[in-house]
Amino acid sequence: MQKYLFHPFKKNSKALSCIFIFAFLTFSWACKDKSDSVAEINFLNVSFDPTRELYTEINREFGKLWSLNHKSTISFQQSHGGSGKQARSVIDGLQADVVTLALSYDIDSIVEKSGLISKDWESKFPNNSSPYFSTVVLLVRKGNPKNIQDWDDIIKESVSIITPNPKTSGGARWNYLAAYAYAKEKTKSEDKAKEFIGQLFKNTSVLDTGARASTTTFIQRSIGDVLITWENEALLALKESNTKEKNFEIIYPSVSILAETPVAIVEGNAKKKQTLEIATSYIEFLYSEQGQEIIAKNFLRPQSEVILQKYKNQFPKIKMVSIRELEGSWKEAQLKHFADKGIFDQIYKK
Repeated sequence: MQKYLFHPFKKNSKALSCIFIFAFLTFSWACKDKSDSVAEINFLNVSFDPTRELYTEINREFGKLWSLNHKSTISFQQSHGGSGKQARSVIDGLQADVVTLALSYDIDSIVEKSGLISKDWESKFPNNSSPYFSTVVLLVRKGNPKNIQDWDDIIKESVSIITPNPKTSGGARWNYLAAYAYAKEKTKSEDKAKEFIGQLFKNTSVLDTGARASTTTFIQRSIGDVLITWENEALLALKESNTKEKNFEIIYPSVSILAETPVAIVEGNAKKKQTLEIATSYIEFLYSEQGQEIIAKNFLRPQSEVILQKYKNQFPKIKMVSIRELEGSWKEAQLKHFADKGIFDQIYKK
């Protein structure tokens, strides 16, 4: 019995050797320097509605570049919705590393109400931290049955309009201001511009919470005669419908809005999550030649003049009024038009 206890593998030395080797390799692997392993980092971009396709591609290409130069990979998460609601989610605790929202007012709200973003965020990156921009257009059904050519045509009594709710959607606020800019320029009167907006919302059939929801209402549910929307959203709808047949047409109005779409690092979250370096590189990638090309491919207007010229057939020239020209700043525009008891509340209650 003792002989068996102390020499169990005497008759099978090969088995003993194999077990020792296996144990050694297992131990060596377990004790391997952690610096040689590849870590996975969670990274969240909180964005507005019509950028789902853009950031799916941005995340994939940026992720490839990051993993080539670092001993880590990034697990990207995307959150999309109405820009105002997205800002509120970050304020309420959603752990965004970066925000890529529809307008600067929403980022300013995060600054003021949470302190998670630095007050000088707009000066951190070029073009007021807007690596791309867009404008507002009109999407109509095949053949343009209501003969819509400009803003005046959509306030006729027989026209049904689809646009999101300015209380929840940044895109909706751009839509509103594009129409307001046209009316103000044409009438030279704020009172008449206000009347124009009142008629527009009187004709609105559905107020969804975000731009993508309004696109779904117009395209999939077949409600409305005209969709007021982002240019990139309209171009995407046209592209997808052309895979079967051309069901829609884009109408570029005589006057629209310069819709700057800013980005910012949510520094309070990024420092806590130790993703500040990734967040900085991520936004810098948006300004790179590759990033600007991806932006143009996804129908948003890049800031790079070289890339913009390359896609000139995709982006027709259109008169765009900036928020600074129209109201001075987003803070002033928000207070005047969209705050409680502002113009939107006044005309919509009527």
